[in-house]
Amino acid sequence: MDIQSVKLRYGIVGNSHGLNHALTTAMRIAPTDLSAIILGESGVGKEVFSKIIHNLSPRKHNTLIAVNCGAIPEGTINSELFGHEKGSFTGASDKRKGYFEVADGGTIFLDEIAEAPLETQARLLRVLETGGFFKVGSSKEQKSNVRIIAATNVDLLDAVKMGKFRADLYYRLNTVPIKIPPLRERQEDIYLLFRKFTLDFAERQHITPVSLDEQAKKVLTSYHWPGNVRELKNIAEQITVLATSRLVQAEELMTFLPNVNGRISNLPVLSSNNTNNNAFSDRELMYKLLFDMRQDIKDLKQAIFQLARTGQISMDRNMDMGRNNEWSEDYNSGHSHTSVPTSTAVSPYKSIEATREHTNNGGAIVINPSPMKAAVYNPDDSFNSVEVVDESLSIADKEKELIQKALKKHKGKRKDAALDLGISERTLYRKIKEYKIVL
Repeated sequence: MDIQSVKLRYGIVGNSHGLNHALTTAMRIAPTDLSAIILGESGVGKEVFSKIIHNLSPRKHNTLIAVNCGAIPEGTINSELFGHEKGSFTGASDKRKGYFEVADGGTIFLDEIAEAPLETQARLLRVLETGGFFKVGSSKEQKSNVRIIAATNVDLLDAVKMGKFRADLYYRLNTVPIKIPPLRERQEDIYLLFRKFTLDFAERQHITPVSLDEQAKKVLTSYHWPGNVRELKNIAEQITVLATSRLVQAEELMTFLPNVNGRISNLPVLSSNNTNNNAFSDRELMYKLLFDMRQDIKDLKQAIFQLARTGQISMDRNMDMGRNNEWSEDYNSGHSHTSVPTSTAVSPYKSIEATREHTNNGGAIVINPSPMKAAVYNPDDSFNSVEVVDESLSIADKEKELIQKALKKHKGKRKDAALDLGISERTLYRKIKEYKIVL
């Protein structure tokens, strides 16, 4: 089968060099059992290429299963792909076959492979190398003769450097890379695709198709099309329905293009890939705790300085809190003190040594942070000693306390608590088990 026949069979429109090269590569590897990875931005038609490879291969009479790895929750993706045994986890009431067992002898298309968890990536590597896999909850290895075709819209080498994708799996999948060019690099194909989409839609809806004048064609081809072919199809169908004239001019066309004339700015947005979305590390949680502690210390200093302003206590200009003189410089200007030791009392965080100064106006407390103790001011020059209580500054204790508060706040709902804490559910489950937190 030649390239033009493939284009007609799968509705592929265009004759750009990049598109033809990608199609030629897909046709050449189709008769083999080589794994392949399809690279390209969202909306360029990666799934169509997986169908071409499968249908031109000896496996064409067997199953082709398309799996979007980014759409399956992290906790269930292994069960979906490899199956599970009865009772292997909560809710596993029956034995279940996974996609690799169902597609034995066929092809599995793993879309958005970069979204797969690292544990799942390790399982996929084993399947690629040995053809074997284990069901969730089973110790018996099963074999499956499945061809894997993967696809992604991210740079996997960058994901490898960031530790989000296994290097060995990348090199195993990268046997034959197929790069599909974005629509902005196929300008000669844009109007051809537009005409196809408008004609097809008009025929289905029994309405007259639209056409563009010369200036409108220039606007259409110069637009950068961030959504690629998918976006072009949507715009073509909108224009076919909503255009006031069947000959669309440039001014009217620009009203349908979302990023033209400042209707929507091209500001960058956060992606699920920079996220999942996925999970905050333990180190990031530790940073969050440290920042919270820093804020608490700042609040404590402000409370002490407020007492200094009101005259209830006076500050030693020369005191040095962790070699930071800003305590005394900001609040003790114009004061001079001579300190003598006194008794101690409770302070909100670490206790502070309080000393007493005898002046012409009566006694006043002078705070000296080393050693860390505190005293209660009494206008009648007497001091009431109380028990010193130190609050734990252990990061583990603070982390456990935050998790308990979040779980209590959300009434034990772990998903909401994890979202509030800024960590993944998986990390939260591990922390609950580690700290033996009872829900």
